[in-house]
Amino acid sequence: MEGNGARVCIATVTWAHDDQERQLLRESLLALDASGLPIVVADRGSDPPFRDVLRAQPRLILAAPRHPSLVGQVQASVLEAAGTGADFVLYTEPDKALFFTSGLPEFLARADLHSRAGAVLAARSDASFSTFPPFQQFTERTINELCARFLGRPGDYSYGPFLLNRDLVPRVAAIAPHAGWGWRHFMFASAHRAGYQVDHVVGDYPCPPDQRAEHESDRLHRARQLHQNVGGLVAGMEMSESKG
Repeated sequence: MEGNGARVCIATVTWAHDDQERQLLRESLLALDASGLPIVVADRGSDPPFRDVLRAQPRLILAAPRHPSLVGQVQASVLEAAGTGADFVLYTEPDKALFFTSGLPEFLARADLHSRAGAVLAARSDASFSTFPPFQQFTERTINELCARFLGRPGDYSYGPFLLNRDLVPRVAAIAPHAGWGWRHFMFASAHRAGYQVDHVVGDYPCPPDQRAEHESDRLHRARQLHQNVGGLVAGMEMSESKG
């Protein structure tokens, strides 16, 4: 499955903490494998049986994180994926089984993967966005608005999966280890400042029913994530400007 003839390789990260999460990730990665695309996974700290499951998938490459952080995992998976010769790297979180089974084929088919497409994001429709928990909507609406102001294009910058032009992959190595989830917004800002387009493919990507409840721990996680996202956006704008 390749969008507009471009060669695509998937990059993702895993860290299975318990039996429930291991089962969830197994099922989700099997759904991702059905895309027929090569997959690079940077796993951090999962137990040997889970890593054996990863190694058993014929199209899957297991990459070692560059350092023990989310950014270290992202750097390893994205750089390894680009090394396969792919024109675009599709980064995604590993637990989006609903997107993998019902949204990914259309997303790839509709993505306009031309040479100046820096990042192409899977973006939720307004109806889909409204299915997510209220505080998550608040934090993601905030970073989406900031991205629209700085990057000049309104849209959903927070759903997760996006295609990254291989010409921009070297910039992934410059992301600070503490950036956390802000690494994505760092790359969107970096692409924009380098003169590449940041585009959206709007689709029906609703919140899975079992993720619609919201607890205090979830709100704290979203607040931390918003802090990281704003930091990544600012760092991307500043770094790109210094490089001209």
